[in-house]
Amino acid sequence: MNEELEQRPSPWKRRFLILLFVTVVIPGFIGLLFFKRFTEDIPVDYVSPTEHFKYGSTGGEHEMGFPYWIWKALPEVCPQYLPGKGYQSLGMVYEKNPDGSDRDLPVGTSQRRYQGVDRVFVNCAVCHVSTVRTAADKPATIVLGMPAATFNMKAFEEFFFRCAADPKFSKEFILPEIEKQGANLDLLDRYLVYPIAIAIMRDRVLALAGRFDWVFKQHEWGPGRVDTFNSAKVIFNWPMHLLDPKEFDAPADFPSIWRQRQRMEPKEMQLHWDGNNTTVEERNKSAAFGTGTTPPTIDIQRIKRVEAWIKDVEPLRFSDFFPVDRGMAAQGAPIYKQYCAACHGASGSDFTGEYVGTVEPLAKIGTDRRRLDSYTYTLAVNQATLYAGYPWRFTHFQKTHGYANMPLDGLWLRAPYLHNGSVPNLRDLLEPADKRPKAFYRGNDVFDPVKVGFVSNVTEAGGKKFFRLDTTVPGNGNGGHEGKAYGTELSDGEKAALVEFLKTF
Repeated sequence: MNEELEQRPSPWKRRFLILLFVTVVIPGFIGLLFFKRFTEDIPVDYVSPTEHFKYGSTGGEHEMGFPYWIWKALPEVCPQYLPGKGYQSLGMVYEKNPDGSDRDLPVGTSQRRYQGVDRVFVNCAVCHVSTVRTAADKPATIVLGMPAATFNMKAFEEFFFRCAADPKFSKEFILPEIEKQGANLDLLDRYLVYPIAIAIMRDRVLALAGRFDWVFKQHEWGPGRVDTFNSAKVIFNWPMHLLDPKEFDAPADFPSIWRQRQRMEPKEMQLHWDGNNTTVEERNKSAAFGTGTTPPTIDIQRIKRVEAWIKDVEPLRFSDFFPVDRGMAAQGAPIYKQYCAACHGASGSDFTGEYVGTVEPLAKIGTDRRRLDSYTYTLAVNQATLYAGYPWRFTHFQKTHGYANMPLDGLWLRAPYLHNGSVPNLRDLLEPADKRPKAFYRGNDVFDPVKVGFVSNVTEAGGKKFFRLDTTVPGNGNGGHEGKAYGTELSDGEKAALVEFLKTF
């Protein structure tokens, strides 16, 4: 009997084990799951360098990333702050699925799981991808590396600022829309994670809106343009309400990003429109701030993948879309050599030229000076401090006094022209300023192969209204790059031949 009692497990031992399991093991396991979920930092990666350029992360999701389902829901929660249906109405580009439907996210957005939530924000491609159509009734071709001619950055920013200030930016409105989108959130996400995420995103966007309230006071940029330097000044907490008026409106076109290796080798060219840096690496890291990165959160490894891709990627050829009169182009070749080659390179693939990649003094070129004035000595000094303490600290930013002579690779895809996109096509650029259009419409992706530029005399198409660019508005001046040295005094026949030759670029 005693032996039988001794063999039985002690009830106190059983109770201790149960208590240990309930109070330690189960909470510990749950805690481990929570720790793993809310501390992981996992970007969505792509094997293909092209796919990485389109959808890969630069690190901006850490600070600016919208939880995936909030990003998806907001166009339906706040449709009144968009010019049309969804993010497409802002000129963002969507690829098609095999069934013909739009892909889940537009080109130029990336995903990263961070702090327990899948987050979405923009990457480099949002400013460097657009579409081209050969006619209004033809399908669009997505072109990587060209300026984002249809994307309205200002309207994009204002949408989130306005939506965050709307009473509907709350769990009561967003969560039902998330369910409509097919999220099927689990209990944790529905009752804890996403309600908290909605509140945090609202407060974060509103705080940012307070620092960017000057954006609402600016003249409209229109699609394909951005006011880079005034946005950068926010990083350094500049008192924007005290900004010198000559700095205030300084929009410039998004640039193309092909053939970057040739801008580095055999010599480093002066980059950006005003030539304020000579290193592609620093240029790219400064551009990454536009995708929401900060010095602690920038994803150097994945930005290097983008850098490697843009070194050698080439533009699509005009002749793949439209015919080129080779005879007339041959007549234009010597005209180009005489008037253009020294500043812009021997051809669209040969960048050799005495002044290529150097700054042309403003007094000589005479183009709109607002962007140049917006980049001040003080801003250049401040930029040098951005990565203080990091091995990739900026060391090459400088104030210049003109605009850089750019190579002309893929020139046909870089319309409208001049740094601020104030001249709609190449043919108009070869006219004196007083004969260039005083106003025209931007945002159309239908291409005019004769004048070489996007169709600019149509106010709307397919329910989409285009932006009217008024060249009398500060920052939009279309003067400069004119006179005998710039070919505006050539005969009409010579101009036609020159334009035909430029189609080969």
